[in-house]
This record gives sequence, structure tokens and C-alpha cells, in this order.
Amino acid sequence: MLTIWGRASSTNVQKVLWVCDELGLTYQRIDIGGAFGGTGDPSYRTKNPNGLIPTLEDDDFVLWESNAILRYLAAGDTQCRLYPGDLNRRERANIDRWMDWQLVSLGLTLRALFMLLHPRADKAANAADIAAATQNAAAMFWILDTHLATQRYVGGDRFTLGDIPVGISAHRWFSLAVQRPVMPALETWYEGISGRTGFQNVRALPLR
Repeated sequence: MLTIWGRASSTNVQKVLWVCDELGLTYQRIDIGGAFGGTGDPSYRTKNPNGLIPTLEDDDFVLWESNAILRYLAAGDTQCRLYPGDLNRRERANIDRWMDWQLVSLGLTLRALFMLLHPRADKAANAADIAAATQNAAAMFWILDTHLATQRYVGGDRFTLGDIPVGISAHRWFSLAVQRPVMPALETWYEGISGRTGFQNVRALPLR
């Protein structure tokens, strides 16, 4: 059985849970990180020296970095449901590109906004900072909206692994209490992926 280390409210953990649901994988999840603590414990640092989440254990194999975990799980699927076997290297590279963009360009910008909206008790954010961070995040989503105006899914004409991490970020964006510009292509795509069981399970989790 797979073991996933990480609190379920983490977006990076949610990506992994969604993939597991898509592939019908059985796993146990162990709460760690955030309010649960534990990421600095020596026993955990032997698994993940960064002290971050998620970490995946598959028998004696340990893997960290959320998108690496997604690729590992998808690659083990004999039905190739998230990484279709007929993809050429350019199509696969396109999927990888959007996954990496989500993790860095989109993910860090969105995290900055989230942290302003959910500050620590000793640190308050002002309206100007929130407005600027919202604008920065919107600029990233305009990139995605423009891309989705030309195709149905992130990776092309079918749902693939690339839609999952981007979908998790979009879920957070649409859940935040900010004024968002209308992005028709993004909203149509988001509505389309919202019907998937794996996404609905993630949608029921708290945002923290």
C-alpha cells in the first residue's frame, strides 16, 4: 500500500490525492505539516530532507516533490489514463511545461495572495497589498485562460496529468474572497473538470 505523508488541506498533497482517486489507488495518509507539525522530526527528515510535504512511500521507495510524485504514479498505470501512451514527446513536454509552470510561476504567486488573506495572528495585511497580489495572480490566470481558449484541456483535447495540478490551483483561486476578472475559457475548463470524482473529493477539503 502507498503511504502519503502530508495534511489533506495542502494543495500539493491534494494533487496526489486526486491522482490516486483517478487511478483507483489504495493508500494511507498520515497527517503531518502545518498545525500537525512533525516535518522537522529527524525520522521524517530521513524521508524528506527538505522537511516539506508531501512525501510518498511505495514499499521501500521514498519520493518527494509533488509533481514528481504525480508523474511516478501516472507512469505506473498500465492503462496510461493520465499519460496516454500515444503521446509524442512534444505533447508530453507540453504537459510537463504546464505542470512546472503551476508549481513555480502560478503556485508562488497564488501562495503570496493566500498568505495575505490568511495571515498569522501577529501579521496583518492591508487592502493595497491584497489588491496588488490579486492582480499578480490574475495575470498568471490570464496566461492559462489564453491557452485554454485554443483547446479543451491543459494538455490538448483530452484530460491528462497536466490538468490536475493546474486544477488544484484554479480551485484555490475560485475559492478565495477576492474580486476576479471574468475569464471565459478558464471558467469553462474549470466547470468541465469539476465533475470528476477525484476533484469533488478534493473540493470537500478545507483550504489552509
